[in-house]
Amino acid sequence: MADHPVARLGDKTLLQYARPQYMEQLAKEGRTGRLITVPEGFPPGSEVANTAILGYDLNKVYEGRGPLEAASIGYEMKDDDFAIRCNIITLEDGKIITHNGGNLETDDARILIEYLNEHLGSDRVRFITGIQYRHLLVIKGGNKHIVCAPPHDHPNEPWRPLLVKPDTTVCCDSVATGEGRMTPQETADLINDLILRSQELLAKHPYNIAKAEKGERQANSIWPWSGGYRPSMQTLMAQYPQVKSGAVISAVDLIQGIGRYAGLRIIKVPGATGLANTNYEGKAQAAIDALRTDDFVFVHVEATDEAGHDGDLDLKLKAIDYLDKRLIKPILEAIHGMDEDVCVAILPDHPTPVEMRIHVNEPVPFIIWHKGIVPDEVQHYDEESCVSGSYGLLRLNEFMNELMKI
Repeated sequence: MADHPVARLGDKTLLQYARPQYMEQLAKEGRTGRLITVPEGFPPGSEVANTAILGYDLNKVYEGRGPLEAASIGYEMKDDDFAIRCNIITLEDGKIITHNGGNLETDDARILIEYLNEHLGSDRVRFITGIQYRHLLVIKGGNKHIVCAPPHDHPNEPWRPLLVKPDTTVCCDSVATGEGRMTPQETADLINDLILRSQELLAKHPYNIAKAEKGERQANSIWPWSGGYRPSMQTLMAQYPQVKSGAVISAVDLIQGIGRYAGLRIIKVPGATGLANTNYEGKAQAAIDALRTDDFVFVHVEATDEAGHDGDLDLKLKAIDYLDKRLIKPILEAIHGMDEDVCVAILPDHPTPVEMRIHVNEPVPFIIWHKGIVPDEVQHYDEESCVSGSYGLLRLNEFMNELMKI
């Protein structure tokens, strides 16, 4: 949701231009600040930022997106598994056009993933269906010491220079390669071969032939990235004794995977899509219901991020408005009628500037509100106003520490 000033909006950010009513109200009645969500040396991805927001030390628990999405899908990783996120993307004229296969739907993606698994799967390689364009590739004995390019960070760039490479920062093969594991070079070569073969196969599939005949974007290549081994994470309850139970509400398998490792109950909402057409009201009601039984509820909305990646200014503004009126409003109205006091925090995980179309590593603005809180002087919720917030600039787990004090 966080962004940069946009000339088309009079050099205002989207939050400054939109002035979402209920977020603005909470900013006036609560306290604000900014949060650094990405530790030094880590990519500004959602897997990093959301894990950090929940108070985890990334240096201890980070293993990439793949293992988190494996947990969400329900795949129980073995000790020798290497799990890596596997997008289905769109290539045209030698370039990455979109990271999402032309907004691929899950039912269509399932057919394509099963087709790839039939032709490319083996005792070593397995493709597993996830959600929409986001899937999983599991390689027995694969090595995590490789360098992959997140496709959403390289729109309209040539794809061949972005193929997987071994991580040359690892001092030697003996460090990078445990017992029974492939070398980084072997793993990179295997994944690149799968990418090239997937392009040949997907070009022949009836789904893409029909898309081509209509002049629509094809889902014509896999693109694996952000892999790792099974992570070792404490539950949120073990980290914060104040939390006896919790729930996570998200359409995104990555966030569900973080929630599963954190010991949170996963609530799946019908019609939650991860896009601007998601079921905001359903997510709001699920959060309200969860607040009656759980101490901690983590609600994640992907819509503004996807609109940012697509470079769609109007859609991102619309998604901010939907988030404000269709999700935050009903939650606030329900909270005022509850017997117990509820603390609310609102923040992005990272900025996805609509004119850059990529994640950037910059502090995000946040609000913390509850009955009886002494408000600060900030009157608006946006990237600039929150610089003056009374929480100042927090780093990583300092945000959760402040929430737990409340």
